[in-house]
Amino acid sequence: MNTKFDVIVIGAGPAGYVAAIRCAQLGMQVACVDEWQNPGGESALGGTCLNVGCIPSKALLESSRLFELAQNDFSGHGISISKPKIDVKTLMSRKQKVVYELTQGIAGLFRANRVEFVHGHGALSPGKKVKVIERGGKKILHTLEADNIIIAAGSSSVKLEQAPLQPDYIFDSSGALAFESVPASLGIIGAGAIGLELGSVWSRLGSQVVLIEAMDEFLPAVDKQISRAAFRSLKKQGLDIRIGARLISTEIKRRKVHVTYEDSRGAQQIAFDKLVVAVGRKPNSDYLFGDEMALEIDERCFIHVNDYCETSVPGIYAIGDIVRGPMLAHKGSEEGVMVAERIAGRAASVNYELVPSVIYTHPEIAWVGKTGQECEALGIPVNTGVFPMSASGRARAIADTDGMVKIIAHSETDRVLGMHIFSAQASELVSQAVTAMEMQLSAEDIAMTMFAHPTLAEAVHEAALAVHKRAIHIRN
Repeated sequence: MNTKFDVIVIGAGPAGYVAAIRCAQLGMQVACVDEWQNPGGESALGGTCLNVGCIPSKALLESSRLFELAQNDFSGHGISISKPKIDVKTLMSRKQKVVYELTQGIAGLFRANRVEFVHGHGALSPGKKVKVIERGGKKILHTLEADNIIIAAGSSSVKLEQAPLQPDYIFDSSGALAFESVPASLGIIGAGAIGLELGSVWSRLGSQVVLIEAMDEFLPAVDKQISRAAFRSLKKQGLDIRIGARLISTEIKRRKVHVTYEDSRGAQQIAFDKLVVAVGRKPNSDYLFGDEMALEIDERCFIHVNDYCETSVPGIYAIGDIVRGPMLAHKGSEEGVMVAERIAGRAASVNYELVPSVIYTHPEIAWVGKTGQECEALGIPVNTGVFPMSASGRARAIADTDGMVKIIAHSETDRVLGMHIFSAQASELVSQAVTAMEMQLSAEDIAMTMFAHPTLAEAVHEAALAVHKRAIHIRN
């Protein structure tokens, strides 16, 4: 095989494979090195997101939501069925089919764009070389070199000393996506995006789910008005969310995971059939390079980069979860495109102020820009418009009236500073906010725009009208 390339990409997740494809589109000769394997032992592109993260979790969220609807909501639509049953084996098979088709799709895109895929662990060496090491071993399979190297090695689940992973009992988020049966009781350490999504899946399928969160505030990065509404809704759905609860220890006895945690009342104990650790992710910067590479990393093991993702070594870039910023697939993908464009000599940048975030509970939680509490802390004068989904005709028609859309605009310029959504399909609606804010639109600009009726998106229109007390379908 060829060993000299214009660009070598280490990692084939959303950051890496997008960077590789865009570099190839720009006329560069590209190799992409990745060590992921699927359960069958075959190489699988797409990284954590596609294999054991974003995609499989959304497949299970959809399946579990349909099961919940069949159990509780179909009768209200005049649909009568016998009591539905869940087949976890079929559920997991469908999830894996979705994953397999998408990983094969990326492999097809690599072939179409003439990206050379090399399976193995990529490790940097001086002289802009990459050693491809046998997965799980020490044998060097290839030594590649390039003018430019892009590190996109991703991240992995944070482990806790108090809760070491144990087969059949204590799992990370990947393990929680592959249960063979529905546990009667499930504990989740962490009530962030990952914990809430996993909790939603198994709660809908019949588990008694308890989330143990060390922080004293629920979803502190989310606008407070939205997080409070979400907390009430999720508790009503049956998720037992315990805030300000710090994990002390775990012990497996009598085929249960016994958990000790501490809250404002002191030490508490509870037992679960299974426990999931979902307390965040850490960058995969281990075993990528040695001190001789002179790459700077910070105290949390993120590779230091400038605004354009170039490291302290010219010609070596790092993107995605392994660098600063939110660990989100779309952020990594946009960084991959930016770096490819800049290697090709083009002007490109990423607007880190407008990275949308989504939590795929039901209703979904989505936001972009500044929260109310951030504006208050910065002393920014704002006007706020809120429109409840209960006043949306489309939301009533589909029986999804929980939630709201909130728009925050500067009180002097009227420029939209943030949009926060708690509703069905919030993940789709938030893209309107990103577009509007990227174009520096005002709340009035959105208010003067025609929206189709009946749609959930009309709630965005009404929230913009509400900024200036002009909403039509609620009292101002």
